[in-house]
Amino acid sequence: MSDAKGAGGPKNLRTVELDETDQRIVEILERDGRITNADLAAALDIAPSTAHARTRSLVERGVITGFHASVDHRRLGRGLQAIIGVTLRGGTRHDSIVAFADEVRVLPQVVQLFFLGGTDDFMVHIAVGDSSEVRQFVVDNLSTQPFVAATRTSLIFEYHRNGVASSFA
Repeated sequence: MSDAKGAGGPKNLRTVELDETDQRIVEILERDGRITNADLAAALDIAPSTAHARTRSLVERGVITGFHASVDHRRLGRGLQAIIGVTLRGGTRHDSIVAFADEVRVLPQVVQLFFLGGTDDFMVHIAVGDSSEVRQFVVDNLSTQPFVAATRTSLIFEYHRNGVASSFA
């Protein structure tokens, strides 16, 4: 996943040019962020010191923003996932966007938060135990906020990430 910068993230991001080796490092680490440096070097047919230096450079240049665990929420009793589209009220848009993002991103049920252009202003991806917890999340954390105009909830049956399917049966 990414390091969320929020609604006020960097405005002048420059594209970083990557050579073939750097591109392959990124591809391998996207598939397996826990690969050892020795295995990464072997996959690339380069020295371990080179693999380490290249990976460190990708982090320093902001191409790689973090290494994250993929969590099976079912094992934590949070097997029901939903995406909630949120539309904010007009008016003080900047303030409400920042306030909404700051308040919602730290909630324990939130897996991901997306700030969007289009009909919805945000998509909130949550993981909870059952449908009553989805309802409770929407009522307690979204509908009661004065700058939220509307919400639309969709349950997730299955999703694909990095070519790996996860099902919630």
